Amino acid sequence: MNKPRLQLVAAMVLLLPSILQANIIVDTKDVDQQKYHADLYECEQLSHQLEQQSGDSLGHDIVGSTAKGAALGAAGGAISGGSGSKGAKVGAGIGLIGGALKHGAEKRQAEQQYQQQQQSVMRNCMEGRGYSVLN
Repeated sequence: MNKPRLQLVAAMVLLLPSILQANIIVDTKDVDQQKYHADLYECEQLSHQLEQQSGDSLGHDIVGSTAKGAALGAAGGAISGGSGSKGAKVGAGIGLIGGALKHGAEKRQAEQQYQQQQQSVMRNCMEGRGYSVLN
């Protein structure tokens, strides 16, 4: 294999993950492929400069929800004429589950928002370099 072809294959192997992750469709008719791939790579590197936001930690969500659930359960038990300790236990269990569910939902939402921001950066970058982005 000659050197220019080897370099092209090596570049394509390195760029393949970025092309797959970019998730943008660019009209490449009459476009210099080498320049296109270089621009695509540079735009992807820019999109990775975004900071991914994370929700509160799982422990924080669980502790907060467990404490709230225990307090509500104890209050409910006391109002109904019981000691409140059984209600606190039930409330704490419900709070534990609620905290874990809340954390999972926040994490999924943050990941989705991060991907949308990356997509926007990629699109704006490629359009700014003169490419026709179709999606």
